Amino acid sequence: MTDVGTLHAPMKVEFDYTRSLGPTLSEFISGLRRRQVLGGVLSDGTVAVPPPEYDPQTYDAVTELVPVASEGTVQSWVWVPEPVAGQPLDRPFAFAQIVLDGADRPLLHAVAVDSPDAIETGMRVRARWADETVGAITDISWFEPEGDGPASSPGPEGEAVSGIIAPVNLAYDYAASPEESKFFRGLADGKLIGQRCPVCAKVYVPPRGACPVDGVPTTDEVEVADHGTVTTFCIVNVPFTGQQIPIPYVSAYVLLDGADIAFLHLILGIEAADVRMGLRVKAVWKPRDEWGTTIANISHFEPTGEPDADYETYKVHL
Repeated sequence: MTDVGTLHAPMKVEFDYTRSLGPTLSEFISGLRRRQVLGGVLSDGTVAVPPPEYDPQTYDAVTELVPVASEGTVQSWVWVPEPVAGQPLDRPFAFAQIVLDGADRPLLHAVAVDSPDAIETGMRVRARWADETVGAITDISWFEPEGDGPASSPGPEGEAVSGIIAPVNLAYDYAASPEESKFFRGLADGKLIGQRCPVCAKVYVPPRGACPVDGVPTTDEVEVADHGTVTTFCIVNVPFTGQQIPIPYVSAYVLLDGADIAFLHLILGIEAADVRMGLRVKAVWKPRDEWGTTIANISHFEPTGEPDADYETYKVHL
């Protein structure tokens, strides 16, 4: 197999993270919806914005919140020349530690200025509130030099905000190792390629580049079978966003014949309740014209119809 360099591909991880706020942050976030900033009074008498849930010195719950101003002073800052998606502004801006009047500890937020020459330590800034406040830190759109922009009016009251949904979105370029690249190229040829440790002779699929037991490079390539044994499994019964397979279904670790480490894949072609340790399964490949350098070339595994494997043949791999 010709090695023409390592493979890489864009990856994206995104989901909505939902968290309950608790009494302290609930009051703080509810205040933002009213266009009011609240700080927490700590055991040493200082005021922190945002308020921590617990005092960093005594570890007691922070229960006393006091209003502070939406104006303050830049304590330190850093320039952001190339904003990325999801940041407060879509043009160059500064992130700054801002000590609001009435507070003793700084709040990190964006400052909208035209250039790094337009911001400095000690500069006075004021909050620019969102046109529609919903109960989130983004109710403060950004800060701007004091005196800029119109004065804001109070926001809506409403019930206390008890929870928030924070979208998580991580996009990056994943570069496979040389060993992984050979594995993925093997998949494009309908092969499952692993590597053998020259010391303990264990075969790792997918390859790891080094044996975790002996700490030596695994340089010997080995092609293994596309059928094997279920060593352990999980029945998925809980629906989730983006789900494509009707529940219940089974994710299982499959120990391929000729390998010494199991890998995770989908089990279909059998009732979820009938999947079991020792079940013999085989890979179901997608049509060849759909193959790429990806494990998704294998649609799933299904039972071979063979008798279950003897426990002694796979117990050391659990």
